[in-house]
Amino acid sequence: MKKIVLPALLAAALFTAPAFAGQPVANKAAASAVKPADKVYKLQPQLSTLGWDGKAVTHGHNGTVQFSGGELLVRGNQLVGGTVTVDMKSIKATDIKDAETSTKFMGHITSDDFFGVSNNPTATFKITKVAYIKGAAADANNANITGNLTIKGKTNSITFPAKVGVKNGVAAASGTATVDRTKYDIKYGSKSFFEGIGDKAIYDDFTLSFNVIAK
Repeated sequence: MKKIVLPALLAAALFTAPAFAGQPVANKAAASAVKPADKVYKLQPQLSTLGWDGKAVTHGHNGTVQFSGGELLVRGNQLVGGTVTVDMKSIKATDIKDAETSTKFMGHITSDDFFGVSNNPTATFKITKVAYIKGAAADANNANITGNLTIKGKTNSITFPAKVGVKNGVAAASGTATVDRTKYDIKYGSKSFFEGIGDKAIYDDFTLSFNVIAK
């Protein structure tokens, strides 16, 4: 099977709350926790990329899938949240050059054995936490992103390293996430569920390599 990557990222809410003299202590505490409003950066599908890579015992495949939209939330000069949406109908296997083989493969990967695209045309990733890595080199991953990934109607939390930045009105995030497909009810060819399949086995993990640009 292929690893997908789906990638993905984003979503949060604006924080505001007035503080009034003479209010109960509980209200004052709530007011002290208020943070500056987040700025919303719109994901640019035409500038963003998402690649997937999946492997079996004897072979592997890779390809692309397209973001359809989303937004990143920025506070100051840091990414703090957001949500991205992936168009699962756009999935392709770029390593298969033969037209007949490609058609057969894509028919299988979009079927219910894998991503069930007819009933699940989109996948989403919603950021729940961005933990910045202190002292990270300028050209290295500088944050660990945690969020809820939804594929085929199933949602699980995943964490992966990424390089993120905000500059001159552009927010960017790039990296690679590893996804266990079986957590999303994609069990076809998995040795974890089917014994004795030998070299016909498809590995449970696949990867998603992403480069998200938002303005």
